[in-house]
Amino acid sequence: MQNATRRHVLKAAAGAAVYGLAAPALATAQTLPPHERELYEAAKREGEITWYSGQYSAEGSEAVGRAFTERYPGVRCNVVRSTSQVAFQRLSQDARARVAQCDVFSSTNSGHFTLLKRENRLTQFRPRNADGMLESIRVADPDNFYQTTFLGLFQLGHNTQKVSEAEAPKSWTDLLEPKWRDQLAVGHPGFSGAIGVWAVQMRKMYGWDYFKRLEQNRPQIGRSSQDPVTLLNAGERTVGVCVPAGTTLLSISRGNPLRLIYPTEGVLATIAPSAIPRNAPHPNAAKLFMEYQASKEMSQVIRGLFAEPLRPDVPGPEGSLPLDQIKLLTPTLEEQEKGVPEVRELWRDTFGV
Repeated sequence: MQNATRRHVLKAAAGAAVYGLAAPALATAQTLPPHERELYEAAKREGEITWYSGQYSAEGSEAVGRAFTERYPGVRCNVVRSTSQVAFQRLSQDARARVAQCDVFSSTNSGHFTLLKRENRLTQFRPRNADGMLESIRVADPDNFYQTTFLGLFQLGHNTQKVSEAEAPKSWTDLLEPKWRDQLAVGHPGFSGAIGVWAVQMRKMYGWDYFKRLEQNRPQIGRSSQDPVTLLNAGERTVGVCVPAGTTLLSISRGNPLRLIYPTEGVLATIAPSAIPRNAPHPNAAKLFMEYQASKEMSQVIRGLFAEPLRPDVPGPEGSLPLDQIKLLTPTLEEQEKGVPEVRELWRDTFGV
């Protein structure tokens, strides 16, 4: 299977669209479809939303928040960005303190949502814009308590100045070879939802012995799945494990000597949702934001940051393989809810962190 190579410098138009230099069309009563128009009028009276974002990078989350605020003047998006596990902990702390702060909760660990639904802590809502999303990810919850808002690909990457394409690992199991001792970087399932889901998938495929052998290569363990990209850019480590494709491609576009690897066994796909807590302080603005996440405009913004669009009417990011050319590995929702807490504890026992 082909691997993504370094792409040319970002086109100026794409960069302008992402960073607000060319602002999205402002919402008006004439331009919005009726279902958005009604929500927008109600949302303007509330004035803001607070988004607990664990899906996109800090840069990507802020770009989405700015684009939402620009599209819907008078409704400010307050972005609270963290790793998914930390976002869930913050939401749980809010509940214990009986404080209502979060309007929309987004995580890469779908198990968070099955638990929240079972505890009756979510608002039932399905955005109508979801009808235009990719059919394969359109429905997250048949009861409409949470909705797919993120399609993340997580794979391997390497610093091309330190490791050649021929020498680079080709599979997840190649990482166990002794030659990668002190060369690997990976996030932590206690902080990153994506790393937790990846650990569940690897344990499912290879058993926990996989991680005992990985530990022998002394990987540098950060928190976020994005931390290894920073280490690769600095040349401190040569191979990134379970790195986000979007963050890596964005780094490549900025001239960093990185390359994505599509493991022979498949790429981890985190198809993850967002939801509105039952006690959301700005419920109409929250519903408008859920509509925005399912919209073409949102997919265009995240594509500019090399994330996977959620809609067929927006092409995939430059430098990536089409989804139909990639074997995707995705644990079930039940496997994620049960497995992530288990691998988190096993990880601490095995790696000591």
